Amino acid sequence: MLTSTQNPLIKQIKKLHSPKERRETQLFLLEGTHLIQEACAVNYPLETVCCTPTWQERHPELWSLVSDSCDRLELVGDEVIKSIATTVNPDGIVATAPRLAFAKPPLRANLTLVLATIQDPGNLGTIIRTAAAASVDGLWVSHDSVDLDNPKVLRASAGQWFRLAMGVSDNLAELVKSYQQQGVRVISTTSHTETSYWDVDLRSPTLILLGNEGAGLSPDLAALADRQVKIPMSATVESLNVGTAAALMLYEVRRQQRS
Repeated sequence: MLTSTQNPLIKQIKKLHSPKERRETQLFLLEGTHLIQEACAVNYPLETVCCTPTWQERHPELWSLVSDSCDRLELVGDEVIKSIATTVNPDGIVATAPRLAFAKPPLRANLTLVLATIQDPGNLGTIIRTAAAASVDGLWVSHDSVDLDNPKVLRASAGQWFRLAMGVSDNLAELVKSYQQQGVRVISTTSHTETSYWDVDLRSPTLILLGNEGAGLSPDLAALADRQVKIPMSATVESLNVGTAAALMLYEVRRQQRS
């Protein structure tokens, strides 16, 4: 059992807290029982798994699955788990996994979500969870957004990260135009219109385009939208959280498409 936080393997895993290290090694962290369960459920490959003896005793079936699917399995002490986890109170298991190429979202789709310059990992993880719940066909983020495999994104997605087609785009404008060429209608939100989102026909294939938490969409991206709509709010509220806006828009599209 590994008990030293200075062990070379442990020191290397801890480096994956850094986005730069994740990109260079093409590895990322999976933390906690639920994310490990979800990874195993879809046969996502695991490289190194570290867990405490207590965790092993509490999860014999998952231990067996993990043992069969990972390249390296190590029992470690509580202090070691705390040193490699990004959470304050880890539940006893941390794994590394390869940064596989995501299954890119299809261009021919009924509902696609495109996000520009999303900075908060909690927001992105929540949006991924919501998109999966709304049966979105795919989600794209701009290259300057927070990493899709940021540990906080993974945790906030509640495991739905593994069940949604996602992609990173270097050129959102060209991506949006590609969808439009396939007959997909692009909808963005703005406060500068009198048309509420529920008053627009969203039954045809739709792409929802949302922007940064603070600045919103750039003028160039906003100009690409086939239709701009507003989410009505009280005069005392300046804006909505982007995760909330995404949920309202996605579920309105699904409501109309299924009615």
